[in-house]
Amino acid sequence: MGKQTEPLTESYFYILLCLYGGDNHGYGIMQMTDQLSGGRVKIGSGTMYGATGNMLKKGWIIERPEIGGERRRMYRMTDEGRRVFLEEYRRISALAASAAEVIGAAEANHAAKEF
Repeated sequence: MGKQTEPLTESYFYILLCLYGGDNHGYGIMQMTDQLSGGRVKIGSGTMYGATGNMLKKGWIIERPEIGGERRRMYRMTDEGRRVFLEEYRRISALAASAAEVIGAAEANHAAKEF
């Protein structure tokens, strides 16, 4: 197993999520993030290009050469990026499962006290 990474910011998480299914360009990632988050998370161009620059340095993504004369920067997730993303997905899933367990028990306890 690879080294433990710090929790991802929402922007980083969504950028990697948007690349999980295949190559995408910055604007496409920003729009997909808006759609997937129901408008809750907005990635601006400054955040997008700062984050992708950092992810390129970390080796989580690569920039694809221009395809068919497109002027957009196309990105692809690397194996390391996939590992980091899945590690974060598992971490968040475990957090949500723990919260659901505690909330469920607390709600059941609360409902029992109402009788």
